[in-house]
Amino acid sequence: MSENKDFLRAIVEEDLNSKKYEKIVTRFPPEPNGFPHIGHAKSIFINFGIARDYNGHCNLRMDDTNPTTEDTKYVEALKDAVTWLGYDWGENVQFTSNYFPKIYEYAIELIKMGKAYVDSLDEEQMREYRGTVTEAGKRSEFASRSIEENLDLFERMKNGEFKDGEHVLRAKIDMSAANMKLRDPLLYRIRHAHHFRTNDDWCIYPMYDFAHCLSDYIEGVTHSICTLEFENNRDIYNWVLDTLQLTPPRPYQHEFARLGINYTVMSKRKLLELVNKGLVSGWDDPRMPTIAGYKRRGYTPESILTFCEQIGIAKANSMVDVSQLEFCIRDDLNTKSPRVMCVLDPIKVVIENFEGVEEIDASYYPHDVPKEGSRKIPFSKEVYIEREDFSENPPKGYNRLTIDQPVRLRHAYIITCKEVIKDDNGNIVEIRAEYNPASKSGNDKSGIKVKSAIQWVSVNEAKKIEVRLYDRLFKDEAPETLDDLNPDSLKIIKDALIEPAVITDKVDVRFQFERQGYFYADPIDYSDDKPVFNKIVGLKDSWAKKSKPKTEVKTQNKPKIETKKEVVHGEAEPMTESQKALFDKYTNDLKLNNEVSNILARDEVLSNFYEDSLKIFNSPVTIANIVANDVAKELKDKTIDELKFNCEMISELVKMIDEETISSKIAKQVFEEMTKTGEKPSKIVEDKGLVQVSDPAVILPIIENVISQNPENVEKYKAGNNKLFGFFVGQVLKATGGKANPKVVNELIIKSLK
Repeated sequence: MSENKDFLRAIVEEDLNSKKYEKIVTRFPPEPNGFPHIGHAKSIFINFGIARDYNGHCNLRMDDTNPTTEDTKYVEALKDAVTWLGYDWGENVQFTSNYFPKIYEYAIELIKMGKAYVDSLDEEQMREYRGTVTEAGKRSEFASRSIEENLDLFERMKNGEFKDGEHVLRAKIDMSAANMKLRDPLLYRIRHAHHFRTNDDWCIYPMYDFAHCLSDYIEGVTHSICTLEFENNRDIYNWVLDTLQLTPPRPYQHEFARLGINYTVMSKRKLLELVNKGLVSGWDDPRMPTIAGYKRRGYTPESILTFCEQIGIAKANSMVDVSQLEFCIRDDLNTKSPRVMCVLDPIKVVIENFEGVEEIDASYYPHDVPKEGSRKIPFSKEVYIEREDFSENPPKGYNRLTIDQPVRLRHAYIITCKEVIKDDNGNIVEIRAEYNPASKSGNDKSGIKVKSAIQWVSVNEAKKIEVRLYDRLFKDEAPETLDDLNPDSLKIIKDALIEPAVITDKVDVRFQFERQGYFYADPIDYSDDKPVFNKIVGLKDSWAKKSKPKTEVKTQNKPKIETKKEVVHGEAEPMTESQKALFDKYTNDLKLNNEVSNILARDEVLSNFYEDSLKIFNSPVTIANIVANDVAKELKDKTIDELKFNCEMISELVKMIDEETISSKIAKQVFEEMTKTGEKPSKIVEDKGLVQVSDPAVILPIIENVISQNPENVEKYKAGNNKLFGFFVGQVLKATGGKANPKVVNELIIKSLK
């Protein structure tokens, strides 16, 4: 390994050199409750990559401890992702459920040691007893149960004698611990639900913190590598293994920064919401950041792995520009993909002095690509060119075909415009032209100088294809809700025209459509009768800001984005004890997600703003999301004193959201107005008439109008196309300017479409 290795490999090498382990064993342990996304690709790259680099082994293990959300289809998606990326987990996929009997035995062992007890407090009491950042917790009265009573109750829990939530098994650790996760954490909960592998054999399931470390130990894992939000869980990981005094060697947990990409969401909950609401065609929609989505769009595994290598392995969370991922696929396809001609918006050109059909030999690759291959392109009297490649009134610098300016047809001849034919509305429908027989590409003796070559296809020989132009799913750099979806993320061209050599029976083929971008034959919808091509990526970054050019360095004569390799020195500071305590409070007591909790806990200004807002109106989750996202964004270039809004105004805004006076979408609009004017949210809502419409009598006529205007979609929906439900909801919300109550809209549409 190089001296500039990442900190995880430095740890592995130190452990090997000290003989701590004879063989390195890692694991990739996803929960099978959704399709894996690009963040999982990074984890796969790290865990399988480290095992490969040190002649070890990496297990693929499904963390299947929550029967209500898991499914076999997600297992298959995870297996496919690992295989597609080029890694091998060996003979068998592992499952935490394989170890349920052994984990149960370990729980009994802890009870016998007096280190675990059955608790009968309800959820609210547990939260109350947990304590706060500044105050120690209070141990449950049920912690005094005898070992015999705990063993009896735990066995009866296993036998199904109690209802969900009636009892839990807790570790007996320290109710005054600074790390609140150590305040007698849950080990088992009752859940009467069918498990996709163990069926109904179990009605108690181990919690992640208990099952994960023991599964690692059972499998002989040496390095349990996980993302940074599990940093505080490491203390429980160690407590379980140390308390059980398991025979060495034992695994240790190490954390790295999770992957964050702009213009992207990677929350499984939000991705599932996109799928369930029909806002995308499924988990493998080419706009989704899932590995299945990238695969169907036409990304290569090599480009994904290159991206993971470039961004490196760090200890501090950061945001990666999605353009870096797009650069990786462009760079990979540049030398792999044959160049062909496709016309998306055709206009006919009749070459008056040409007769018959000529087959023109043309290379698939430019001279600077070390690859061979060619095809024959039929050239005839009638060809199609791109509509934008002709201009009657060209702007300065326009180098394509005009009334006075000839142009070369790529690989073929130079043509000159003779006449423009228009319809009654003044639209150009045909161009009459002449070609110069002495101007054939590669053997031009005409002496005519042209400024560019344009793509074309022969009218009679061209093949009709469907082209799906995919763009980023979200229009905002830091999307917060599904309201931030990019309305132009998919455009479908039904009647694009392509040269005939492109239509092939081969699967997994990618082409560069000249001047358009890189395209992939859709692996699901492509057929001889209906060829479908997905746009993988454009030839250049259309989202890049001209004022901020991308920094590149040259490596081996190839352009590469400059990235900083992570070195062992200079790691980011871990959380302080007080930050850990805040993080635990936010995740355990207030039920905030890990990402939001991490943001608030690490930023004293934000956490104070959040706490003060919460004292005014008690809505922990909604206030946290606004503070961690919207308020944090405002504080990037302002101090707290420079803000035009305060805690009272944020609390008032949240109250209106919770009471459904306004929708979340409208709240975003109100917040933006608050930042500019300092007006109270209630006044903004009143002045602009933004109150949410919840009256069915008002909404129902709008729904009926949408339904009457879309009879074809109604038929398709009733025939079983449930994805169209999102279409009807979107149309109603659009008609009301986003003011209709989505819950009421959903309920009324369901009734109306029965």
